[in-house]
Amino acid sequence: MAARLLPSWVWVTGLTAGATVAVVLLAVQADKGPHPTAAAVRPSASASAGAHASASPAPAKAPDVPAASGTGRRIVYSLGAKRVWTVDASDKATRTFTVWPGTVSPDPGTYTISRTLAATTGSDGVQIEHILYFASKSGLSVAFSNAVDGSSPPPAAGKQTSGIRMHTADGAALWTFGTEPNTKVTVVK
Repeated sequence: MAARLLPSWVWVTGLTAGATVAVVLLAVQADKGPHPTAAAVRPSASASAGAHASASPAPAKAPDVPAASGTGRRIVYSLGAKRVWTVDASDKATRTFTVWPGTVSPDPGTYTISRTLAATTGSDGVQIEHILYFASKSGLSVAFSNAVDGSSPPPAAGKQTSGIRMHTADGAALWTFGTEPNTKVTVVK
C-alpha cells in the first residue's frame, strides 16, 4: 500500500500553527520571571510613547523654606503643608519631607529641642524611635518621631496624640540634625 502524501498547503499551515504556539509559549515564559535588565530597557509609565527609553521625568522641585521662619540653623515645621525642613547655618534647606501630625498641634512659634529619646512606645501603642521633644500643648508633649516599622496608623478615634510622625529615613535624618545642642524648631502656619 502506498503512503498518501498531503498537499503542501497542509504542511505550511501546520508549520505556521506550530511556530505560533512556540512563540506564545516563549512569551508566557518570558513574563513569569523577573528580568533585571528589562527595567533598564522599558520606558517608565510616565514616559510618552515616543520618548527615548532612558528619558526620565524631571524630579519635582521641593517647596522653598517658608518665609518668616527665622534664620540660621533650625528645623522648620509647617502646620498647613504638613512638611518639615532642616535648614543649615547659611539658611539653605538640606532636607524636606512630609509628615503625619497627631490630633494636637503645637502653636506657631520658636522652640528648642528640649529632650531626646532613642526609642519608646507612643501614646497610640506604636513602637517609635528618634523622638525629639520640643513643645507641649493641652498637657501633651509634642515631638517628632518615626514608627520603628515605618507605619503611620491613624490616631485612635477620640484619642489626643501629639506625635509628628515621618518615614523611617526622614526620622533618622532629623534625629541626626536635631540632637545637636540648642537646635531650634520654628513652627509656622
